[in-house]
Amino acid sequence: MTSPLSAYLIPIALLVVSNVFMTAAWYWHLKFTTTPILTVVLLSWGLAFFEYCLAVPANRMGYAVYSAAQLKTIQEVITLTVFVVFSALYLGQSPTWNTAIGFGFIALGAYFIFRG
Repeated sequence: MTSPLSAYLIPIALLVVSNVFMTAAWYWHLKFTTTPILTVVLLSWGLAFFEYCLAVPANRMGYAVYSAAQLKTIQEVITLTVFVVFSALYLGQSPTWNTAIGFGFIALGAYFIFRG
C-alpha cells in the first residue's frame, strides 16, 4: 500500500536519479579530452538510455499529481542542482556567488509556477 505522499515523492526521486545519469552523460568526458568523439558519443548515449528509463516513468507518474509546468520546473531545478554538485565534485569547479544569485532567480520563478 502506497501513501499519498509517495505519489508526490517517487517522481521527484526518479528525476533526481535520472538527472545524475544525464549529467554524467553530458559532462563525464570533459576530463578525457583525448578520448575519440565517437567513443564519447556512444558511451554518453548508453548513459542517457538509463536517464530515459527513469525520466519517462517519473513524468508519467508525476503527471497524476503535478501539472506539466510543475513537472518541468521540478526537473529544471533538479538538473541545475545535480549539475552544481557534479561540477564541484567531479570537475572541481565550485559554485560562485553568481551561481547562487542565478539559482535565487530560478527559485523565484519556481515559486510562481507552484503558487497556483
